[in-house]
Amino acid sequence: MTKSRIAAVDVGNDAVKANFGKLENELYIPNVIARDMEDRPVIGIEELDEKEPLDNLHIRVHSPALKENNAVYRVGNLATKTNNSTELDPGSSKSEEDQTLVMLFASIAMDAVNHDGFKPSKNSQSVIEANYTLGTGLPLREVKEGKDVGYRSQLLGSVHQVEFLVTPRYQGMKVNIKFDEVKVYPEGFAAYVNLVMDNDLNIINKELIDKQILIQDIGGLSTDIAVIRNRNVDDDKAQGFNLGVVESLEMIRDEILTKHGVELDSRRDVVDIITRKNDRHHIMVKGSRTNVHDITDRILLELAKKEYRYLRNVWQKNSQSEICYFVGGGSAVLKDYLKSLNNKLDGFNIEFFEDENESIWMMANAYYKLISDFIRKSTKQTKETKEEKKETASAK
Repeated sequence: MTKSRIAAVDVGNDAVKANFGKLENELYIPNVIARDMEDRPVIGIEELDEKEPLDNLHIRVHSPALKENNAVYRVGNLATKTNNSTELDPGSSKSEEDQTLVMLFASIAMDAVNHDGFKPSKNSQSVIEANYTLGTGLPLREVKEGKDVGYRSQLLGSVHQVEFLVTPRYQGMKVNIKFDEVKVYPEGFAAYVNLVMDNDLNIINKELIDKQILIQDIGGLSTDIAVIRNRNVDDDKAQGFNLGVVESLEMIRDEILTKHGVELDSRRDVVDIITRKNDRHHIMVKGSRTNVHDITDRILLELAKKEYRYLRNVWQKNSQSEICYFVGGGSAVLKDYLKSLNNKLDGFNIEFFEDENESIWMMANAYYKLISDFIRKSTKQTKETKEEKKETASAK
C-alpha cells in the first residue's frame, strides 16, 4: 500500500496555497481556469519541456465529484492569458463549485509528479497512484450550513484523475488521487490555530490562549468573523457574510478600462496594483505611468466601511473581546483603509500582519498544523489499541 502524504490546501479566491509532506514542497497557483481544447497549439513545441510547468498548466480532470467531468482546462497563469478565463463569482459557494475541485486536484497532482514516494503503476509507466491525507477548509458560513459534510464525502471514496496534456515535463502523465482521510475546517478557527501554534504544534502565543478574541477573515467572496472563547469557536456568535473583495476588484478593473482604455487580464493584476511595493496605484497607459488612486481609493474605502461595520456589530454583541486580528488576502488589500477608519471612529484594539505573505499563507499553514495534529493523535490511538490487543492476547 502506498504511504499517505500530507496535503494542506487553501483554495482561496485569489490563489491556491498548498503545503505538502513535511513542508518540503509548497505551491502557489492563481485561482483562474479556462476551458480549452485537448491539443492546444504551442509555439516552439520542441522547447516545451524547457518551460516552467506552473506557467503552462494544461490538464484534463476526471472525477465523479465534478458536474462537468473529463473537461480540459488551462489552469493558473496559463488561464489568465485567454479571453474565456473564469474566476469564482460573488455569491457562489466554494464547496459547490467545480472550479474549487479543479484547483484542488491540479495542485495535488503537481505535487504528486514531483514526489519520489509515488511511483508509476506496474500497468502503465505514465500513471501515478497517489494517496493523500487532506486538510482543507471552507468559509464559516458554509460550515454552519453543513456544506462541509457533502464536500468531504465528494472527495472520499473516489479516485480523482488529473491528466497532464500540453504541460512541460509532464505531458502524457496521469495522476490517480485517492484520499485516505479528509478534514474540512472552518476558516476562522484555522486562523486561530495558526496564531497560537507553531509547525511542531507547540503553543507560541500563551497570552492568547484564554483570551476572548475576534478573527475577521476577509476573502474574495466572503467575510468570516470568528469569536474565540475557551480555545474554541463560539458557533452561535461566529458570523459569515456574503461580502469579499471580488466585487470591488471587478469594479476597479471596469473603471480602469472605461477611463483609461487599459484592460487588465485578471483580478490578480488589480491586487498587484494595489499592494505592490513600488508604483502602487499606478498603471501604464500608452507607455506613460498613470495614477489610478482616484479609482482605487473610492471603491476600496466603500468596501472598508462595510467591513468595519461588520466588526463594530460583532464587537458590540461580544463586548468582552480583547482584540481582533484581520487575516486573509482581503485584509492585505484593505489594511490601510481599515486602520484609517478605526483611528477616526471607534479605536478598537485591532491587529494586522505586517508581513502580507504571512497573512496570505495563514490558512494553508493552519491546515497543515491541524492535519498534522490529527495524524499524530490517530497514530498514537492506533498504537495504543494494538498494545491493548497484544496485552489481552497474552493474558489469555
